[in-house]
Amino acid sequence: MAHVASWKKEKVKELTDLMLKNPVVAVVDVHGIPSPQLQNMRQGMRKNAAIMMTRNNLVLIALDEAAKQRPGLEKLKEQISGQCAIVATPMNPFKLFQNMEDTKSPAPAKPGDIAPEDIVIKAGDTPFKPGPIVGELQKAGIPAAIEGGKIVIRKEKVLVEKGHKVSEELSKILPKLEIFPMIVGMDLRAAFEDGVVYNKAVLDVPADYYPSMLATASRNAIALGVSIVYPTKQTINPLLAKAYRGANALSIKAAIPTKDNIKTLLAKANAEMLAVASRVPGLEDERLKKQLSAAAAPAPTQEKKEDKKKDDEDKKPEVSEEEAAAGLSALFG
Repeated sequence: MAHVASWKKEKVKELTDLMLKNPVVAVVDVHGIPSPQLQNMRQGMRKNAAIMMTRNNLVLIALDEAAKQRPGLEKLKEQISGQCAIVATPMNPFKLFQNMEDTKSPAPAKPGDIAPEDIVIKAGDTPFKPGPIVGELQKAGIPAAIEGGKIVIRKEKVLVEKGHKVSEELSKILPKLEIFPMIVGMDLRAAFEDGVVYNKAVLDVPADYYPSMLATASRNAIALGVSIVYPTKQTINPLLAKAYRGANALSIKAAIPTKDNIKTLLAKANAEMLAVASRVPGLEDERLKKQLSAAAAPAPTQEKKEDKKKDDEDKKPEVSEEEAAAGLSALFG
C-alpha cells in the first residue's frame, strides 16, 4: 500500500472542512496573476471569503469527501484544471462574482499572451521625441514616423487580433505607449450553493438586472390587471380612476348633469350657443356680442402670453352658470 504524506492528508481535511462550513464554494482561475498581486487580492477578500490553493489532485479528493455530506459539490470537479483555487464564502454566488470582477485590473502583455480583445493603436501624437524608439515602433509593426519634430502614429491599426498571440517586440513597446491589453484578476469559473452549480454565464449579469426585470414584470402585471378589469390591492385605485373617467365622459356625451360635470356641460352648451349665434344675424344681444367679440379676438403672441400670463388669468372673463343659462334663454327664448 502506497504511503501518503501526512501534509497531503492534512491539506485535504482542511479543504474539506472549509467547503463544509461555508454555504457557497467556488472554483476560480488564478492563471497569470503575479504572486504579490494575488496576495493582495487574498488580503482584500479575507473578511468575506477564504481562498485556498493546492495541487489539483488534492482538490479533487477534497471535493469527493465534502460531497458525501453536501451532494452536488462533486459537479465542481469538471472545473478543476490549470491554475485554480477554491473559494469558500457566505456570500451568494452573484455577489461573489461581482467581488471577483472588482479584483481585475489592466496589465501589460507578456510575450505569447493571447489577446482578449483586438489590440489597437490609434493615430495621433506620441509622448516620444525623435530617436531610436521610432525604429522600435516600426519593428513592432506600428506605423510610426517623425513629423514636426515629434513621433506620431500615422494611422490607426490593429496590432493583434483577438485570440492571437502577442509578439515579444510588441510586448516591450505597448507599456511605453500606455497600452495594457491584458486583464489580470480572479476569474470565477463556477459556484456551488444549495445543490446548484452556477456557471459564469449565469452569474455574469449587471447588478440591477433582476430587480429591473421584476419591476418591469410588476408594471406589466398591473397594466394587464387594469386592462382586463381584475381587481386587486394594486389595481383597485387605477380601476376606480378609470371607471370614474369613463362614467364622467359618458355623462357629458349623454348630457346627464351631475355635480362633477355640470360646469363642463354648461361650458359646452355656452360654446355651442356662441357658435350658433355667430352664424345667425339678429340673435345677439349686448352680452352675446361681448362674448362673441372676446371669442373672435386674436390670440396674443407667445411673448405676451409669458409676460402677462398671470394678469390674463386674473382678468379672463368666466361664464357663470347664471350667464350661460341667460345666454341660452336669449338664444332660444
